[in-house]
This record gives sequence, C-alpha cells and structure tokens, in this order.
Amino acid sequence: MIFLNLVKESFLFALHALRVNRLRTFLSLLGITIGIFAIILVFTLVDGMERDVTTSIQSLGDNVIYVQKWPWTFGENYPWWKYMSRPLPTYDEMESLKDRVENFKAIALGANTGGQLIKYKNKTIEDGSMFMVSHDYDKIRAFDLQQGRYFTQIESDGGRNVCLIGYSIKQNLFENYEAVGKEISVKGRKLTVVGVFNKEGKSMLDNGFDELILVPINYGRKVIDINSDRVDPFIMAKGVDGFTNEQLKEELRGAMRSIRRLRPVQEDDFALNESKLIANNITGIFDILQIVEWIIGGLSILVGGFGIANILFVSVKERTNLIGIQKSLGAKNFFILLQFLFEAVLLCLIGGIIGIFLVYLLSLALEGAVPFPLSLTVSNIVLGLTVSANIGIIAGFLPAYTASQLDPVEAIRS
Repeated sequence: MIFLNLVKESFLFALHALRVNRLRTFLSLLGITIGIFAIILVFTLVDGMERDVTTSIQSLGDNVIYVQKWPWTFGENYPWWKYMSRPLPTYDEMESLKDRVENFKAIALGANTGGQLIKYKNKTIEDGSMFMVSHDYDKIRAFDLQQGRYFTQIESDGGRNVCLIGYSIKQNLFENYEAVGKEISVKGRKLTVVGVFNKEGKSMLDNGFDELILVPINYGRKVIDINSDRVDPFIMAKGVDGFTNEQLKEELRGAMRSIRRLRPVQEDDFALNESKLIANNITGIFDILQIVEWIIGGLSILVGGFGIANILFVSVKERTNLIGIQKSLGAKNFFILLQFLFEAVLLCLIGGIIGIFLVYLLSLALEGAVPFPLSLTVSNIVLGLTVSANIGIIAGFLPAYTASQLDPVEAIRS
C-alpha cells in the first residue's frame, strides 16, 4: 500500500507539473509527437505495401508453375544474354504438355498486350490491356464475376469474338448500365461482352482484372502474333491436390526438354517460375526497408528524446528548492525519482498518442490516393505507445536520478 501511494502521489505531482508549465509541455510534446508520427507513418506505409504485394503474389497461386522464357530471379550475375536467345512457349507446346504431364489439374497458355484502343459508341479507352488465355485459365486463377459468365469450351476452341471486361473498363464504357451482351470495339474488331469481373482494386504488381479485357487465346491468334516477345506468352500449370510444386516442376521440366528435344548435356532453354521466387525477392527488399524505417524513425525519436531530457533538467533546476522541502519532510529518493520519471513518460505517451492519431488521420486522407491499402494496425499502435514509454524512461531517468540524489539542505538553500 505504501508503494502504491508513492506511485499515486508521484503521478499526481507529475500531472500538476505538466499543467502548470503549459508552454513547456506543448514544446516537449511537439518534439516527441513528430518523432512518433515519423516512425509510425513509415511503418504504416511499409506494412501497407507489404500486404498489397503479398496479396498480389498470392493471387498468382501457390501451386501454379509458370513456364516462361525469362526466370523471376535477379542478381548481380544475371545472364540476360543467355535468356534472350531462348524460344518463347507456344500454343502447341501447351497442348503437348497436356499429353505428357500426368499430375496436373489444369494447363493454360496466356499472353498480354497493351496499348489497345477500346470503344463503345462515343466512349473510348486509349490504352487498354488485352489478356489472351486458353480455356482452362479459370481453373488456375481464381476470380469473381459481377455479371455474366466465363467462356464456353466452344467459344475458346473456336476463337469466338467474345470477352470478359474488368470493373474499371465497365464503368468507363457503360457506367451503371448493363454491359453483358453489348458489343465493344478493340483495334477495330467487334467483341461481345459475356462477363464482367468484380472490382479488385489497385495493386503494386498490377496483376488485377480491373483494367483489362480477357479474350480466348484462339481469338488472339487471329489478330495478334502471339509468338512475339512483345506479348511474352507463358504456360501456366496447376498441380493436382497433394502434389508439391517441386514434383510438378520435375514433371514439367522433363516434358519440356522432351518436347524441345534437348540433349542431356544441354541446359534448359526455358524457366520454371513460381510465386515463391517473387516472394523471396520481395522479402529481401522489405528487410532492407525495415532497416531504413528504423533508422529514419530512430533519428526522429532521438531528437524528441533529447528534447524531453533537456526540459526535465530545466524542470529539476527550477524545482530544486521544492525537492529540498519534500525531502526534508520525509520524501524518499524513490518518490522524487518516480515524480520526474512519470513526468517524462506522461509527456512521451501523450505525444505518442497525438502522433499516432495524426497518422490515422493521414491514412484516411490518403485512402484511394495510393496504389495500396493504407491502414493503421493494432501492432503499430502498440509499437508507438511502447516506443513512447521507453523513450520517456530513457530520456527522463538521468534528470530524475539527479533530482533524487540532491542534498535536502543544499537544495533548500539554492
């Protein structure tokens, strides 16, 4: 009970000191607020980017292997000249893989081309993207439709002039009107809309459906040369349940080497990519960003900590006489130390709360203006408060200890 009373009295003394010296309190709060604002803002931005990239990578599929010309790994010794001479995956190779690979759920070919002029009546989109896929693509990439349906087998095999459009394209061309059944013009050719994708939102990897048109690959082969580096065709293979990526890669590797008739001594002239490769590269980047954010936040909070320590030293100097009176009336060193330590921690916590609140307001203001979801997480709030309290203890300990060690007689005479 004695200890609790000492803590309570120390807290009340600290609160009274903050109320009396309002200007000093405000200036001290300003420094710590800026510091906490900087560190939590950086953490919130990096967390938002990391969540967005992780979600985008997951949309590629954890159990999907991509057969491509270029690998998804980069580094200092990246032999790009070797990869440049590789042949592109073809439609015939995709069909051959279906015959040679056993443990797959779906295999599809995809190719993307941008810069498409899309029209509906008097409305135009000048730089649209057209993604061409074979029929089994819907078994590989999960998506939801707002309206309509996916291609039928007949439409895919026959290369019918049908398409699915993204949410943004639908809004730009049709606004709130029905899009399914309408005809749009792409590169001067008519396409009938059979489906509309649900809104997915922006992503940093830009692999969503909002701003593209999906057409059958056999239609695309009629209007575009898909065996071109400009469209960069690739084969997607999804393994059966319980079949690991490594096992699927070995099957695909053997099948592709057989299809391309590579001798045992020859290297693979294709790449087998998976989302894990991007995740590994991204993890390294975010590890570096975390170091940078700690440096930025650390410097900001250091400045605030020095401000707190300086203000407390001034406060101890001003209240030396009062400290002497308190000690002469029986106040213990522990009570004096807690009194100033609580003052420092209170200052830092109030400043931290204000800084966190400013980050919250900024995240609301920037919603929709940045290409990734920005939200203040509970973990970042706890981090901000923890850092604030620790800075208060560290910055306030030396002034508090100095005050607790004052001689009462000398203090009263000061």
